[in-house]
Amino acid sequence: MTGRRRPVLRILGAAAAVALVAVPSFAQTPMDDPLDARDAKRVDRMEKVVRELRDIVFKAQKTGAPVVVEPADTDARLADLSTRIADLEGTLTRLNGSLEATTHELDQARRENTALRGQVKALSDRLTADEQKAAEAVAAAAIPPAAPEPPPPAADPKAAAAEAFTKARQLMLSGDYDAAEGAFSAYVTAYPDTPRTAEARYWWGKTLSVRGDYVKAAGAFIGAIRGWPQTAWAPDAVVELARALVQLKKPGDACQTLTELNRKYPKAPAAVTSRAATVRLQAKCT
Repeated sequence: MTGRRRPVLRILGAAAAVALVAVPSFAQTPMDDPLDARDAKRVDRMEKVVRELRDIVFKAQKTGAPVVVEPADTDARLADLSTRIADLEGTLTRLNGSLEATTHELDQARRENTALRGQVKALSDRLTADEQKAAEAVAAAAIPPAAPEPPPPAADPKAAAAEAFTKARQLMLSGDYDAAEGAFSAYVTAYPDTPRTAEARYWWGKTLSVRGDYVKAAGAFIGAIRGWPQTAWAPDAVVELARALVQLKKPGDACQTLTELNRKYPKAPAAVTSRAATVRLQAKCT
């Protein structure tokens, strides 16, 4: 290795000597015209190269170690600055993309917020309307219904009673239970002792049960089966009385009523006995 380095050193030394000699003579050579800008820059670069070669030669002579010629620091700095600028440009590009995405999401959130406000307002309006309707319904329910007026007396009481009973039955068959209730109540009041008064009480109790007024319904059924009449509707009236008693939380009375059904009406229709069995289960009769 040492033998190889010496020729290199000698070559470098000769080049440096030539440079040392050439530079002063170049500097001392008179020039007729001043150098233009490009020639001046070339001269500066040449002088810089000469200085670097001289440093390399002196260093090699002193240490005897191989010398690595490093590029000028300016180029490295320029490359580093270029890299940093590229990184900054990439960062700015990413920031711009993030900003655009955030702006888009913000606009979408504003639109959704506006839509939600509209939905909330619509729901609030509906709730207000429903509350108003409910208040009107409660106020209407608080007004007691007018008492039914008894039919005016007719020249023939039997004919008038028959006509009133027929009208009440037609109202019930048409499904107008409110009007039928008033008609049967008026009939019982106006004709308490006709052959069809007990049946009118039975149908009156039916209309009351439909409306959920089980207290009055139980009273109507009791009046209908007083004396245990042997009619087609009587067994069903007993079952309806037991069902009303169950609704009134009187299961014991309901069970006793169903016992009387089997005893008073042993030949009741199958449909009636089936309904009686259902009520018996509801009352938990033993």
